[in-house]
Amino acid sequence: MRTTLQLDDDVLAAARVLARQRQSTIGDVISDLARQALSRSADGGVQNVLEQRSRLPQLPMKASGGVVDLELVNQLRDQEA
Repeated sequence: MRTTLQLDDDVLAAARVLARQRQSTIGDVISDLARQALSRSADGGVQNVLEQRSRLPQLPMKASGGVVDLELVNQLRDQEA
């Protein structure tokens, strides 16, 4: 998603350095940092926002977890049969 933000010069410079170190984009670096900051906030951060928007509890996802799609469900169902 494309959005225009006004960042302080020092913040942009630090993001550029991190992006270079991580071999990533500035947008990805800033998104990751914002996500980390929001998840540590006192009111629950991103988790709380997601629950408010959907009115359903959101389960935390492990970084090592994979996506479960219909194809995987069908494969597992076929293995049980």
